Amino acid sequence: MNSIKYNKELVYPSKVVCVGRNYVEHIKELNNETPSQMVLFNKPNSAITNELKFFSDTHRFEGELCFLIKDKKIAGIGFGLDLTNADAQAYAKAKGLPWERAKAFNGSAVMSHFIDFNGNLEDLSFKLFINGKLQQEANFDLMIYKPLTIVEEIESFLSLEDNDIIMSGTPKGVGSYKIGDRFSAIIYEKGKEILNCEWRVV
Repeated sequence: MNSIKYNKELVYPSKVVCVGRNYVEHIKELNNETPSQMVLFNKPNSAITNELKFFSDTHRFEGELCFLIKDKKIAGIGFGLDLTNADAQAYAKAKGLPWERAKAFNGSAVMSHFIDFNGNLEDLSFKLFINGKLQQEANFDLMIYKPLTIVEEIESFLSLEDNDIIMSGTPKGVGSYKIGDRFSAIIYEKGKEILNCEWRVV
């Protein structure tokens, strides 16, 4: 199974549960409808990686604040990139088909390391830079569905196992990328940096 680093040790998430359309401005930039209920989809363990690969010009990145689960609760935080095959997703949407081909392919859940977090979730924010330019930023207030509500909704129909990851949705600023691009993400608590990570596209 694929692993991530949590407190410098390897752990093995059984799945990644993703929240779609959780930021108003992202909904607008993709011309999507605002959902009447939380949009959730899964990425399997085989999607998890710490390497950012280039797949094609139709693939885009979505930067997201991520949560690691222990005992059905949020125990850790990290940063992730939800990679999407935009053409495959557009086709699936048009035909009313599942999203797995667009969202759950191998290497589509690019993860940083994770650290313990015992503070207030309301104090979290993040920024994503590409080649030194600010590309995405968000904070707790911009989320339509807040982290504890997300956990509660998932648990209403799907069991969260220890070390599972929740990707909490992406703000505006998603886009394509190319080989050689440098991604740098920073998570802040009350404006203070608590986690940073970098990838170079290969």
